[in-house]
Amino acid sequence: MAQVSKPGLLRKHHLCLRSYDYPSLFNFSNSKAGIAYWMRSLTNFADSFQFILIMAKYLKTDFDFNSKDLVELMDDVPIWSAPFGLKLLDHIRYSQNLHVLDIGFGTGFPLIELAMRLGKTSKILGVDPWDAAVDRAEKKIEYYGISNVEIIRGVAEEIPLGDQSIDLITSNNGLNNVADLDKSLQECARVIKKGGQFIQTLNLNTTMMELYEVMEKVLFELKLDQSVKLMHEHIAEKRKPLDACIALIEKKGFSVENILHDRFEYKFTDATAMFNHYFIRLAFLDGWKSSIPEDRQTEVFNMIERNMNEMADREGVCKLSVPFVLIDCKKL
Repeated sequence: MAQVSKPGLLRKHHLCLRSYDYPSLFNFSNSKAGIAYWMRSLTNFADSFQFILIMAKYLKTDFDFNSKDLVELMDDVPIWSAPFGLKLLDHIRYSQNLHVLDIGFGTGFPLIELAMRLGKTSKILGVDPWDAAVDRAEKKIEYYGISNVEIIRGVAEEIPLGDQSIDLITSNNGLNNVADLDKSLQECARVIKKGGQFIQTLNLNTTMMELYEVMEKVLFELKLDQSVKLMHEHIAEKRKPLDACIALIEKKGFSVENILHDRFEYKFTDATAMFNHYFIRLAFLDGWKSSIPEDRQTEVFNMIERNMNEMADREGVCKLSVPFVLIDCKKL
């Protein structure tokens, strides 16, 4: 009977057994090492030849954004928005007796923080159309005992305030998510007083390029050229070039006083952890999927995940970089 050497039961992914040695093969296959070997072999076979395409669990993103449970538990949003928001809070011109408008506060940040920092002599108004999130913000305001906040359930394209009634407008990564940026900026220009401060943060169009570069390569490899075009259109729609944003702001009668660049990174053990991260699935996956035919999404994302996992093995980490800017303006 063939002998199995101690250094291992496997050598170059093959059993150290002769093909006719059925008893040893049977004993090995029923051992823990044998079971582990066959599981690895099956995984490698599927990965190498892609005969089996199983939809990754993370691709299921049918979130109900009006679910109270979703917004009650959604503390990942402040984690995402905190780097932007801390930069914004550092560059506000603090004063008493300000009338402030915060655009796109979601579940309450930075609206509530602004109200507490500026104090009771200032009035803070917040505009946001997301009803379920606004419900949560109102709970926080009531619980914290804050009396200098007023919430407007609406959109930045139609702000129900009088002309030149606001001293300070803030938007923490909010205006780059409106339906009509031109109209929203026009409304900002209408309601703010001359000399008023308009300060916003936004992430740039090179956000998460580590993923987009791999995605583009995979799409070309699979001859999905139209999806590459759609991917770039999606990026352009969500994150306009900085020069274009500045030009639009200045066109509305603002003087850009300062532009500060910064960045942070989302780091993960590997792409599998990244794709299964709750906030990645909630906020980004639908956008990534939107450029890919539904019947090809499993195949595409299997390849992206595999390629990014290989990168993580080489580099020791999977990361998504998020470059952003703070734009500090004054109304002329």
